[in-house]
Amino acid sequence: MGIPLVFARSLLRGGALVGTAALLLTLGVGAATGRPDPVQPADDPFYSAPTDLAQHSPGAILNRREISMFGLPLRMSTWQLQYRTTGPDDQPIAAVATVLSAAMPWTGPGARPLLSYQIAEDSLGTRCAPSFALHGGRDSAISSTVIETPFVLDALRRGWAVVVPDYEGPESRFFDGVNSGRAVLDGIRAARTFTPAGLSTASPIGAFGYSGGAFATLWAAQLRRTYAPELPIAGISAGGVPADIATIARNADGGAQAGLSMLIMLALIRNAPGSELAALLNERGRAALTSESTACGIELLSRYTTTHVDDFAKTPELLSHPLFLAAARRQELGGTAPDMPLYLYHGTSDEVVPVAGFDALLHRYCDAKTTVLARHSSAVGHNGTAIAEAPGGMAFLADRFAGEAIEPGCRVS
Repeated sequence: MGIPLVFARSLLRGGALVGTAALLLTLGVGAATGRPDPVQPADDPFYSAPTDLAQHSPGAILNRREISMFGLPLRMSTWQLQYRTTGPDDQPIAAVATVLSAAMPWTGPGARPLLSYQIAEDSLGTRCAPSFALHGGRDSAISSTVIETPFVLDALRRGWAVVVPDYEGPESRFFDGVNSGRAVLDGIRAARTFTPAGLSTASPIGAFGYSGGAFATLWAAQLRRTYAPELPIAGISAGGVPADIATIARNADGGAQAGLSMLIMLALIRNAPGSELAALLNERGRAALTSESTACGIELLSRYTTTHVDDFAKTPELLSHPLFLAAARRQELGGTAPDMPLYLYHGTSDEVVPVAGFDALLHRYCDAKTTVLARHSSAVGHNGTAIAEAPGGMAFLADRFAGEAIEPGCRVS
């Protein structure tokens, strides 16, 4: 899940924008350019798939353009890459990722590292995707990207290059594990062959994500062995991990975060069109399925505060119905053990993603002999943990990029 609405508003008023502005100034701002706002992805020909898409291999770069991050004249290089990936039905699709490289030199051993950073996209529409925000989009759809930008800039200040994929793809498939994981891996494939960013196939690779971004990051970790075995991922950092999707939805239902329950329900219907889950909706639910088909998570949180999913269903207790549970189960993490070191963290007081699901996932990974360093955080809430524990996640990846060995096994604190 992304940053809850109340937290997003407070950050946009204060801390996150101040921190982001300070980091942007550190990277350097040139003269103003007066560039117009970018066209939304649905109307931007850059996002359209080429007619010969199927002839390209996964990770192949289909199109590229240089942009200015947030439309600002920064002394850094930013590109958008359109690349070929593979959807959950094994059909080729075209996705977009943003590649960023600051002027800071890489002073560590070997080639410049590449970090795949998964922003919590949490949406049903492409205008909510990170690429639109990073290109200079201006409406509320960009809030999640703005809030997570300080973490991206921290990586750039370390001399790393960063790729930020629109991992939900052109259909904006929230909580689609295979779709998201493949898009992350193919985004890495595309970025590491993009020499203008100072990268090469010798660049060590890491991945980072929190909340909805952790979902995509860990699905990529689980799929790497079979889908992208040539990618030597040195380490993964992920926090606020969305495990036990059905419980997350029931936990949010009827409360301040009820829009999250709506997002999950609408997304699972999109992800499993043959499941007959949509048939459980009443007239109001069918209307929402249409009217919210391009909504961003932050908009759903605003519109559906304290509502119940059952208000949109013909069947009572829809979030416990076998069809809903089956659709959620197909997207759960833990079916395959990642084969690279993991740094995982979760707040014990997380009010959005209950910690019990994280603990169950952790046990599955540990039982499968995955190398895991896990931390239960005492930070307050879902968002407090995101801020407090990010330095540990970055430090873990810095050690992996430096070639420091990690003791195999599962250690939990």
